[in-house]
Amino acid sequence: MVDIKKLGYRPNVGIMVLNSKGRVWLGKRIAKTKHPELISQAWQMPQGGVDAGEDLQAAALRELYEETGMKTVTLLGQLEDWVHYDFPPELVGKVTKKPYRGQKQMWYCYRFDGIEAEINLHPTEEKPEFDDWCWADIDTIFDLIVEFKRDVYIEVVKQFKKYTL
Repeated sequence: MVDIKKLGYRPNVGIMVLNSKGRVWLGKRIAKTKHPELISQAWQMPQGGVDAGEDLQAAALRELYEETGMKTVTLLGQLEDWVHYDFPPELVGKVTKKPYRGQKQMWYCYRFDGIEAEINLHPTEEKPEFDDWCWADIDTIFDLIVEFKRDVYIEVVKQFKKYTL
């Protein structure tokens, strides 16, 4: 049995996308684990792994495109430091290729400057992450997010809310 506390965190980027009205883009996750009750029907902002040697902002833009089809964005800000979350014990070793305790994330905030027809949940040959999306008020997103990610989202909102005003 693996001692979870000895595992590291997977490097990851997260992306908050705001529209011209200051609303946040959320995607509804497609359950891909043996424990869909933990993430099924959960909403989240785009996020994803960082390839070895990849620039973090380049990774954010790549993940944003792969998950949403969005390219027409303007950088508004970046978190001051990494944030992290732990996976529930039953997901350790099941949601990433290597066993990690959770994910450490650098978050970026972008304004979407395109038209909504640009948003495409399956822009590449890879399997889609989401099966639906919406624009949500920044103060209402916490109840839609899986519990184990909420503290990260609270910090992200705290630092990026200024861009919604």
